[in-house]
Amino acid sequence: MAYLSLKEETIQELQNIAHRLRIHAITSTQAAKSGHPTSCSSIAEIMSVLFFYTMRLNLQNPRDPASDRLVLSKGHAAPILYAAWAELGLFPVENLLNLRKYNSDLEGHPTPRLNFIDVATGSLGQGVAVAAGMAYVGKYFDKSNYRIYVVVGDGESTEGSVWESLHFAAHHKLDNLCIIFDVNRLGQSGPTSLGHQMDIYRQRLEGFGCNVYVINGHEVEDLLEAFHEAAYTKKKPTAVIAKTFKGKHFPNIENMDCWHGRPLGNKAESVINHLQDLIVDAKGHEIPIKSLPSIVPVPNVDITNLKLSTPPAYKIGDPIATRLAYGSALEKLVEYNNCVIALDGDTSSSTFSDKLKKAFPDNFIECFTAEQNLVGAAIGAACRDRTIVFASTFAAFFTRAFDQLRMGAISGTNANFVGTHCGVSIGEDGPSQMGLEDIALFRALPGSTVFYPSDAVSCERAVELAANIKGICFIRTSRPNTAVIYDNNESFAVGKAHVLKQSPKDQILLIGACVTLMECLRAAIGLEKIGMHARVLDPFTIKPLDRESILENGYACYGLILVVEDHYQQGGLGEAVLSALADRRGFIVKHLFIPSVPRSGAPKTLLDKFGISARHIFKAAKEIIEIDSTVF
Repeated sequence: MAYLSLKEETIQELQNIAHRLRIHAITSTQAAKSGHPTSCSSIAEIMSVLFFYTMRLNLQNPRDPASDRLVLSKGHAAPILYAAWAELGLFPVENLLNLRKYNSDLEGHPTPRLNFIDVATGSLGQGVAVAAGMAYVGKYFDKSNYRIYVVVGDGESTEGSVWESLHFAAHHKLDNLCIIFDVNRLGQSGPTSLGHQMDIYRQRLEGFGCNVYVINGHEVEDLLEAFHEAAYTKKKPTAVIAKTFKGKHFPNIENMDCWHGRPLGNKAESVINHLQDLIVDAKGHEIPIKSLPSIVPVPNVDITNLKLSTPPAYKIGDPIATRLAYGSALEKLVEYNNCVIALDGDTSSSTFSDKLKKAFPDNFIECFTAEQNLVGAAIGAACRDRTIVFASTFAAFFTRAFDQLRMGAISGTNANFVGTHCGVSIGEDGPSQMGLEDIALFRALPGSTVFYPSDAVSCERAVELAANIKGICFIRTSRPNTAVIYDNNESFAVGKAHVLKQSPKDQILLIGACVTLMECLRAAIGLEKIGMHARVLDPFTIKPLDRESILENGYACYGLILVVEDHYQQGGLGEAVLSALADRRGFIVKHLFIPSVPRSGAPKTLLDKFGISARHIFKAAKEIIEIDSTVF
């Protein structure tokens, strides 16, 4: 459908709204004595056209799953985003003066404490991935025509994660996604690397498979036409490259350096007066009639109380890798509820998410070797409770997406992450592929749950539990086969440990997980042969840790505890146990861990060479018991 020019009065009203938004950005940052009014000013017309003409919104329910969405990737421009919603009438304009105050949800950068924000932004370079995840769900799962808009600063466009996400969006033909580049030429510390070289932006974005419009970002009709055309573009995402100026319409400030992140101070009054003079024939808050088609309703979904379609079906003693059980559990979840989806970063044949890919290809999303986008898209796909999301790759590779995970935690995302190939037990691939920091990473995230299942049965149940838990979940799975140790009917719960071996004679408590749990069991058998008795505990979740069980069983074993893990010392299972016991007397805790950067070798060789095999556990436990017995 061709764009038809709007009446001059309508275009002028949209320009007037842009100036009102600028004024709000100035007054709110003046009240806060901090903020980014010049960065707001460069996108004033963009926000006016989006909010007051282009986007289809539900003011009674800002998170209506059928409405259009905006992700402000350049989150430091939050004041103008808040101003747009206030001008729409969602909340009183006077509330904008509470910007950045402790008792206000109008924070310095957007967070989902506000009912019109889906994800936290402000750590630059992440908005496109989140928007792409939303767009994928909109196109392929909801099958609705709601659109996703994301505003990206030109400074953040140097982040590699932006280009990972553009590749993803083009590959998956996300024609419901519109990425708006605010090319205002100035970064925080000076001019951006490309300045206003619009042709280079065009060439790059066309090369990444986008439908591209280069426009004057302060020309209302240019924006109207670009957004209209974008809505009818098929099989490609649209990139609108808007040439703008920082501090636009701020006399003696526009396009000048050294104004990033500064309120206008004593210049504010004169700038506001100038902007008020630019408002022509204001007719109140009239919102023009939109030209886009009505939203296609989204289906009702229920993503609560998910279950495995069938319970685990293994035999005690069977050697099954927990990563394989993860793939099986995914398939069972989708059989029960088709809203479960899995994303993977070109590792599905190793993480076994390919079991889902083969059985339910429409529920699998390939993200290729781009882990920052993998995590960001997973967070976006989980928004507005349309899907239950699992994202998998090697545990080591999540470290490069820590910032995305950190922002996901701030967003309160319910996305689940599964890391395979953890520790030296992967063997010959060597240290670059070994997840040895992953527990520390995910434990550090606020509100996270960290599962470390030890066999196939507990892994399937961990996946089932994660699908029903709020907040980020991480499931650590291992490469080698481990024996099935639990009955198929065993009950599992978050924060509940399992004691696998015990007797009234126990002298020490051994704590391990998966590979090291098996080594603990072997060591306990060896100790029994020489008349020493060890209790063996499987924590199941590292966060939350079953503190009460550790205390109870630790006291029963005279306060002697040995923790063994296939992870570096810092931040893993051992430090979790030590934290749990920090305020209690009477414990001696020995910790076996990977003490240095490992190397390639056979898994059994590496477990032994780096001190976490049954032989080393036996020796350490024997020494502790003997030392303790000499004391008494």
